[in-house]
Amino acid sequence: MQFSSAALLRAASVGSTVFFARAFAGRTTPRAVPSLSAAVPSLSGARAAIGRRVFVAPSSSSSILAMAASGSSASAVEEEKSRSAATTAAATTSATGEGKDDPNPLLSDWSSEPYHLPPFRLIEPSHFRPAFDVAMERHMSDLKSIVESNDDDDDSPPTFESVIAAHDRAGSLLSKISSVFGNYCSSLNTDEMKAVQSEMSPILSRHGSAAVTLPGLFERIDAVYRNRNDSGLDDEQIRLVERVHLDFTRQGADFTDERKEEYAEIEAELAALQTSFMQNVMTDEETWCMTLGEEDLVGCPDSLIEASKSAAEDRRKKKKTTTTGGEGEEDAAYVITLSRSLVEPFLTFSSRRDLRETAWEAWTKRGELHPERDNLAIAAKILKLRKRQANLHGCATFSEYQCKDTMAGTPERVMELLEDVWVRAKEAADREREALEKFVEEESGDELEGGIRPWDWRYYAEKVRVARYSFDESALKPYLSLDAVSNAVMSVSNKLFGLTYVKRDDVEGYHPDVNVYEVTEKSAEDGGPDKLRAVFLTDNYARPYKSSGAWMSEFRSQTRNLPDGADGMESIPVVVNNNNFAKAADSTLLSFDDAKTLFHECGHGHHGMLSDATYSRLSSTSVLRDFVELPSQLLERWFDADAPEVLKEHARHYETNEPVPDELLAKLKNARSFNQGFDTIEYTACALLDMAIHSLDDYGDDDFDISAFEERELERLGMPQGIVMRHRPAHFAHLFASQYYASCYYVYLWAEVLDADAFGAFEEAPGGIFDPEVASMARRYIYGAGNTEAPDELFRKFRGRDPDVRFMLEKKGLA
Repeated sequence: MQFSSAALLRAASVGSTVFFARAFAGRTTPRAVPSLSAAVPSLSGARAAIGRRVFVAPSSSSSILAMAASGSSASAVEEEKSRSAATTAAATTSATGEGKDDPNPLLSDWSSEPYHLPPFRLIEPSHFRPAFDVAMERHMSDLKSIVESNDDDDDSPPTFESVIAAHDRAGSLLSKISSVFGNYCSSLNTDEMKAVQSEMSPILSRHGSAAVTLPGLFERIDAVYRNRNDSGLDDEQIRLVERVHLDFTRQGADFTDERKEEYAEIEAELAALQTSFMQNVMTDEETWCMTLGEEDLVGCPDSLIEASKSAAEDRRKKKKTTTTGGEGEEDAAYVITLSRSLVEPFLTFSSRRDLRETAWEAWTKRGELHPERDNLAIAAKILKLRKRQANLHGCATFSEYQCKDTMAGTPERVMELLEDVWVRAKEAADREREALEKFVEEESGDELEGGIRPWDWRYYAEKVRVARYSFDESALKPYLSLDAVSNAVMSVSNKLFGLTYVKRDDVEGYHPDVNVYEVTEKSAEDGGPDKLRAVFLTDNYARPYKSSGAWMSEFRSQTRNLPDGADGMESIPVVVNNNNFAKAADSTLLSFDDAKTLFHECGHGHHGMLSDATYSRLSSTSVLRDFVELPSQLLERWFDADAPEVLKEHARHYETNEPVPDELLAKLKNARSFNQGFDTIEYTACALLDMAIHSLDDYGDDDFDISAFEERELERLGMPQGIVMRHRPAHFAHLFASQYYASCYYVYLWAEVLDADAFGAFEEAPGGIFDPEVASMARRYIYGAGNTEAPDELFRKFRGRDPDVRFMLEKKGLA
């Protein structure tokens, strides 16, 4: 079946308010997105990926301005003035080292560090607030300079260079500090960092509002916008003007003063609520565990038993008691935590139905495990504030507002895709459940009270997979060590894009688990030295104080729009991939899904490393939401049984180095479409509920009951028995820890349509999946272009036509 181009790629309205969590895109299958918008709320012109020119971080003057605008008392404003003056003075002294032996490393010159990386070894949570205060002052100074610039002629109109290009460069110090802050809030979110994050979130939001509404700034941007087609600008410059202009209007820059004040209050409250939501989820994940003895691990493969033992050792080292389910943790030999890399294998292999139920109940109730961490109440408040935001923009619902700046354009076009896939997936899931029930009745000898329940599905699906296809995933795992899969993705990167990775053991990351790689490519000049393309950090292991899930972010984004005299190193992207694999004492072995996750996040990483834009606002992952997952999901296709070339070369036994047997790969391929109904239902239910709950035009005067809404909506959809949503509302970080994926969780499925069709271009090429001509086009139009052109045009330039949904349906076995 083919989706019409009208349904798939309508001309999207140009521009976007870019959200900070954008680059932290988890996989279509269960991946949580850490709350970086909560850490550093993004506002007009903000960079979603870490390291961008972010309109976040309050200057002292802007926080005072916001207090005055919101009606704070004169004494409160004076108190803030005194506090901010003292803090700024102390921070500036710290930056220069005058009178102090410990200058603030966030304000120091990083040029002496390798690749101008942050001085990770020196940074403490206490450094962020004073550093932000200094950076915010400088940021506001940059913006005021734009307002006051006259282009050498008081009567001449504002120009692209003096306004738009300058705006793209503004806040370089703030960008550096925000990049570190955001990464620490997701990867090193200790109790001290949580306190700083909670303190800063509303402050940063108010600064963002003040930056957007700085008197005279939008007027100058608007003047350039109105003259953009008559100013001799090239296509990329026009695109930048349009995106910046829309960034500002979507943040209310053209509102009345009264509405601007209200919008700023909403943004500040949302920032605080979203921070609390994510911190509650993290606390539940950090504190809950199920203690086990060796006898409780019947059916579990050796790799899971070892990972469970390592997790117990980690918990003992942390010496932290749990609030739920962790009785006797300090003496436990084995534990199952709420890390996905432990929970899902346990649900798949454990023979103990009672323990599977215990783990599943805790896993699906994150965000509501303790009455003091009531994420459903927080989410209800977030929904009401978002609706008011949408109303201020003239939209009836938040989903209408969000979809305006997407490839889809409207909620109706999103629903067209989701509902078509939902019907097909329900039919497949019903067939799968019948197969499980038949296995239980005829072969297992088990008696299941209540039939197949959610904590049973994975367990019996694995049994049926083995029986029907003779494919046991645990037999594949020894061939998928983390080292082998990492080598595979770097080899693919080299063959497709000519990138070479050199591990730098002499360069320190922000945690001992972090590896640093220098990424180079051949010079365009024959015989010239290799060219530094990027710096790539990997942070692959689960640990305390780290968000769950998998994501890509940046400490620095690619740009050619540097200030005069800037070091060229500042244009080189610094990209980091985070995963949450269960660390083993010896060799860490990955499930096939985990291996695909590593490829997925490296796809996002390539979006950052191969970026080739002139301006920061258009570079890297600064693309529309329903395009951002195309580069990540496309790279997954090189680690697939349908294209086994890479698996045959790199999937080697971690002990013997023997290649994976062809017979095992054949079984993997034959079993590929099995359980796709279950997987698709888990995801699509989340996307449908996301659209439904954000499409309400009234949440009532009293507390909105999200659980009741969830129950009604799933009943309306006809949720298949034995399956629940992959992300239930109380821990649905994509929706409530930031606004980036709110009403846009569908983007993973939309991108699957694009990636399945895009990979078809490689399969059809004379040179196969490494065809150099197709790879070159993919680099130019998918990985390198960023937001320099509209995404539908980029896809057409790559494929020569609009996308065809048939490729995705065939891939899922739903055609």
